[in-house]
Amino acid sequence: MATQAPALGRPNRAGGQRRPSASGRAKADRRLGYLMVAPAVILLLAVTAYPLAYNVWNSFHSENLSVATGQGGFVGGNNYTKMFQSSEWLHALLRTLAFAGVSVALETVVALGLALMLHRRFRGRGLLRVAILIPWAVPTVVSATLWKTMFDPRAGFVDYVFGLHTTWLAGVWTSWAAILVADAWKNVPFIAIILLAGLQVIPTEIFEAARMDGANWGQSFRRLTLPLLKPALAVALVFRLLSALLVFDVIYIMTGGGPGLSTETLSFLNWQTFLVNTDFGYGGAISVMLVVLCLLMAGVVMRVMRTREAT
Repeated sequence: MATQAPALGRPNRAGGQRRPSASGRAKADRRLGYLMVAPAVILLLAVTAYPLAYNVWNSFHSENLSVATGQGGFVGGNNYTKMFQSSEWLHALLRTLAFAGVSVALETVVALGLALMLHRRFRGRGLLRVAILIPWAVPTVVSATLWKTMFDPRAGFVDYVFGLHTTWLAGVWTSWAAILVADAWKNVPFIAIILLAGLQVIPTEIFEAARMDGANWGQSFRRLTLPLLKPALAVALVFRLLSALLVFDVIYIMTGGGPGLSTETLSFLNWQTFLVNTDFGYGGAISVMLVVLCLLMAGVVMRVMRTREAT
């Protein structure tokens, strides 16, 4: 009489070891994943937890080094009330959101085209993949100074090439145009590399089957490439959106928040409140709201991407 094979997850009759079930393997993999990311999480908490907690504490106290008396007292939500009633903060918020929306949209479109080009096979593709990382590897201070010089009407070549006579960094819209160009030159390669990695893991058999069914390039791109690229696209959008909401260095180098306050963003206002005006209480409130804004925007992007993936 033949004996039955031992069931999965139970010890066999020969005294063998218990084989883990599918749910057990999933739990073990999850625990391993937590253990792998734990050192990075602990390091990030050690670096960011104290400054964040200190800013939250400051936001509910009066901490202004430019005032000699009455410092350190608890003021409740007065700093937040002052912030929400400030037209300067409101305008900086609107500029930040507008810059983030425009820059991320334009850079993502350009980066997607660049990633699609680099995904094709051609001579010198490896060299070009390395070359596009150069702008991203250059420090932002260096690249912003470079672009500031190039947009200078006397020392730069932008006006010379296009036959213009424009003082780019003296006007409101021209200043934003110069900032967007400098920011895109720096960050498009970063998005393109993430999207290229996403393209690399898409099986080519899917596109070959679609081609055999009569689908053209546009149909394959809309119905296959974009849906399968959503995970990489979501990662790129979240990272780039957070970077755009926290933009400071390129504006500090190129315009200094000017002309006037026309290019002042939330990060620039926060820096000015903290280090120029030494108002740590009000600056702490701006910092906390900036963190909340970043978390909200990242959550919205992830929710939208999940909703579209589900549909």
